[in-house]
Amino acid sequence: MASVDLTLAWSSEQEEKEISPAFIEKLEELLKLAGEIEGVTEGEVALTFVDDETIQDLNKQYRNLDKPTDVLSFAMSEFGDDEIQINYEDDGDDSEGELEEGETVSEAFIEPLGDIIISVPRAIAQAEEYGHSVERELGFLFVHGFLHLIGYDHQSEEEEKVMFAKQEDILQKAGLTR
Repeated sequence: MASVDLTLAWSSEQEEKEISPAFIEKLEELLKLAGEIEGVTEGEVALTFVDDETIQDLNKQYRNLDKPTDVLSFAMSEFGDDEIQINYEDDGDDSEGELEEGETVSEAFIEPLGDIIISVPRAIAQAEEYGHSVERELGFLFVHGFLHLIGYDHQSEEEEKVMFAKQEDILQKAGLTR
């Protein structure tokens, strides 16, 4: 299997739950497992943990739904022709940002796959409702968001079966069971 060079950039903008380094390692493991299974070998996923108010604002702004949700995904591949394109330019300055010897621009710049936003209060409530750990619920939402980033959806019953089976397989392999 090809080597997987997926990276996770994350931040926490909520105060409900501390996000531990050990949990971030688990999310990185989930990302690599999902990448291997899906043939996504490189890219960066930006993950933000938020509160209900923040995710409700985003849900209203981007989906016209004025209510909190558990996870939102914004895939970079969804950008249209009128969106901003990021280009790398060498400004001639030999300081920071310089390529390492033998490194190409494409190797230095990690292609963003997209953003995943997770409501921690929603995850906590859902974990209680489903009778499993908050970590399992956050992992589930992260994998769910990642699959959306790479093109999966669950608009039909068949699509939902496929997507949810993939999520469960990845979570099982990472040891995040119900």
